[in-house]
Order: sequence, then C-alpha cells, then structure tokens
Amino acid sequence: MPPWPPCLQPTLATARRATAFSRSRSHLSSSSSSPAFVCATPGDHAHEQQGDNEEQSLVVVGGGAAGVYASIRAKTLAPRLNVVVIEKGRFLSKVKVSGGGRCNVTNGHHLEPVGLARNYPRGNKELRGSFFAAHGPQDTMRWFTDHGVELKTEDDGRVFPVTDNSASVVDCLLNEARRLGVSLQAGKAVSSASVTQHGKFVLKVEKRTADLVDYITANYVLVATGSSQQGYSIAAQLGHSIISPVPSLFTFKVADKRLADLAGVTFPVVKAKLKLDGVQKNVPELTQIGPMLVTHWGLSGPVVLRLSAWGARELHQCNYQGKVMVDFIPNIHIEDVKGILFRYKDQHAKHKVNNTFPMEFGLVKRFWRFLLEQESLNGDMHWASMSNNHLSAIAVRLKQWMFEVVGKGQFKDEFVTAGGVPISEISLGTMESKKQPNLFFAGEVLNVDGVTGGFNFQNAWTGGYIAGTSIATLALTSNLQEPVLPTRKIIEENVD
Repeated sequence: MPPWPPCLQPTLATARRATAFSRSRSHLSSSSSSPAFVCATPGDHAHEQQGDNEEQSLVVVGGGAAGVYASIRAKTLAPRLNVVVIEKGRFLSKVKVSGGGRCNVTNGHHLEPVGLARNYPRGNKELRGSFFAAHGPQDTMRWFTDHGVELKTEDDGRVFPVTDNSASVVDCLLNEARRLGVSLQAGKAVSSASVTQHGKFVLKVEKRTADLVDYITANYVLVATGSSQQGYSIAAQLGHSIISPVPSLFTFKVADKRLADLAGVTFPVVKAKLKLDGVQKNVPELTQIGPMLVTHWGLSGPVVLRLSAWGARELHQCNYQGKVMVDFIPNIHIEDVKGILFRYKDQHAKHKVNNTFPMEFGLVKRFWRFLLEQESLNGDMHWASMSNNHLSAIAVRLKQWMFEVVGKGQFKDEFVTAGGVPISEISLGTMESKKQPNLFFAGEVLNVDGVTGGFNFQNAWTGGYIAGTSIATLALTSNLQEPVLPTRKIIEENVD
C-alpha cells in the first residue's frame, strides 16, 4: 500500500485497501488522551493550512527515559500543548531492568560538565560545553527528590532510589506524565514519517496487535527511540544520516575454559589493557583501572565494561577477537612484587605454597591456587623449593596476565549501542535537527553512549529536558488562537 493517506496522495486513493470513518470535531482539553492532529480527508487538510487556528501538538516517538522525561518537561512548560508519547513495547522498560532492577538513575561523583563528559566514548568532546550545564546530575537528583523519589549515592558514585526498586522511578515518571495530561500510547509503532508542504509532520502509526493504522500530523516530533531501528528509519526518512550501530557495554568471552573455576571471584582493583590487531596507535582509553569479576564465560565488571565501550568500534571490526592484559596488583611495581615473593620464600620456607602467600597482594586463595596451576607448580611443595625463576614467572603473570578474547557476552543490566544520528546533525543547545525544523532527538538514538555507572540515563534526562524545553518554548511563542481539532481518520487495513 502507499505510505500516506488520501489527503497527501489523492491520486492513489483508488489503490488503497481500506475503510475509513471520520470522528466528529470537538475541542481538546489540555488533558486529552487523543493525539492532537490526525490527517483525514482533503477537505480536512484545509485546517492544516490555516495554522493559527490549530492547537499545537507534539508527538514523542519512544517511551523510554528520554521520551517520557521530555514529554513531562514540555507539558509542564506549555500546558495547552497536546503531547502524545508512542511506544511500541512497554513504557520505561529499560529503566525497569537497569541496575539489576534497582535503576541506576545517574552518577553523583561527576557533577562538573567537563569531567562528566569524559565518561562518554561517543560524545565526550561535544558534551563538554553547555549540554550538561543545562540539566546535570544534580538537577536530575533534585527533580526526582522533588517528585517523591528519595535517592542515595553509593561509594562508586552510582545513584539509586533508597527503595532499591526501579518501580519507584518508573511510577514517578508515568504518574507525573498522566497527571499533566500527556497521552501515553503503548503497543504502537511509527513506521514512516514525512513532512507536508506546510511543514507539518505526518506519521504513520501501526498498532502491533491489530490491523489498524493511524496517520497522525503534528507540529513537533521528538525521536527518542533508543537503539531501535524504528528511530533510525524515521531519522533517515527525514534527511538524516545514520552511523552504523554496534554494541557497547558487554563482557568478554575468554578462550581459557579453566577460568570458569574462578567464576564469582572479584578483584577490587585491576589494570586492564585491550590489545587488538590493526589498532597500532596508543589509545589511552583502551587501558582502564577498576573492579573486575570472573564469570563462567570470561571477564566482566566495571573495568571490562569500560573497555568494551571505549573499544566498541574496534572490537566490532576485529569480530570481537583480541587480547586483554590484566595487572592484578597495579599499585605494586613488578620489581617490588619479585622482592615480596623472594622475602616471603625466606620467611615461610617450611609452608606449602598452596596454603600461604603474601597478603600484600590482596588475592583470594582460589585465585592463588589457580595461578600456581597455570605455572604448572605443585601446590604441595614448600616455599623453600620454589626457584627464583618460578617466583619471577609468578610476578610476571600477576602483572601481565594475557587473556585471549574470543567473543562478547551481554551485560544484561545496561545494553547500550554505539552509533545512530550524528551529533553534528543536531543543535545540542536545543536538540533540534539541523536538517528539518521542529524535529528533535534525545537519548541513545544519537551517536552518544556512556560507560556504566548511570551515565547513559543522565544523557537521556539531559537531552529530554533540553528538547522538552525547546519544544515548549516554540509552542508558547506560536500565534495560538482558539484551538480547533481537525477530523480524525482511522484507516483499517491488512497490515503485512
């Protein structure tokens, strides 16, 4: 079928397999749950040309953090603005599962914009300016606190609701949106978008569970679809380029199956360096320091997740094959490690190497015994029998243990994508497209992604806030008269 209704392509009317009926005109209150404008017949199209008689309307595509936050901001500033949020799945589904179901709202240790921007592998340069100054972590925390969600900041900077339950955040956002009169429509997808000669957006909205299609027109459109293909398609249809999306924030699968014996072992501080074929230049961000976790399939934890984010493109190009060198005791120089081992040998000559080892290393016994096995050393031998060569080999392994990466795992708490609409194609001060007036973007649909720790949600809150503010400002400055709601048309058809 053709992509647009008769009012936009009247010559194709006879080819349409559809029935239609018109709803009677009525005035819309600010709390209406109906979309502001839906294109109907050529006669109704005249209303779209009148402009001044129309109630201003915003359609938000995507009901995640950025989209819902933006809708609240826009409706708060411009109560007469009709705001509709269309979500193909469930609202705030990512917010619900993030942080192990606790919702890592933001990060409380990086409050200054320049320092905060350093946590974004894509966007670190562009976000250093006014972006976070407009609405940073402190503003986000204040907003949730003012709306009844008490927050706490953990030792690593991650901010959670004191309930340790993401429902506190989800319910707060949805209840506030409904209170303001935002129309929340789930189970629908925007499959195509266009702009009329008068500058109105026309969106084709398909209901997932029924053969039902709406054609909605709007003054403003905000695309906040995360990493969904839906958003990339809409952006492309409206003139934007798309940087090919690839996964970010994932764990490393390691070739050595024996590592599974250490599953569950954590290291408070390691230094890990990612080595990839074809990446000859020294990239400082491909060396990270922080906690690491051993899993049944390989390596995880904040240090690995940060490496996966900063190396997302390179890892994709290498088909997720490479090496990661881990320094398990980064605060001790290798020569000092050797000295500690030599002295320990002298002081504990009669002890078995399996049972005792230098406490300065801060290692757990499971890992120490695993290390001995890797060096083919008998754990029942006494320290007196350890040669200096063996001790030197242990020191090198502790400082430069090389693991072969053979693939990526998934970080279930925070699946993030690198890629999307280039930042250069929008104005960060307003989140408005440079290609199409009154088109806005926010959140992960842009080529912006952060490391783990609440940074991706902060990008969503900030972008949503700026976009909502910009749209509301435009709506308020428009020449509004008594609103008239055009006839709405619903087209039922067999959607393939």
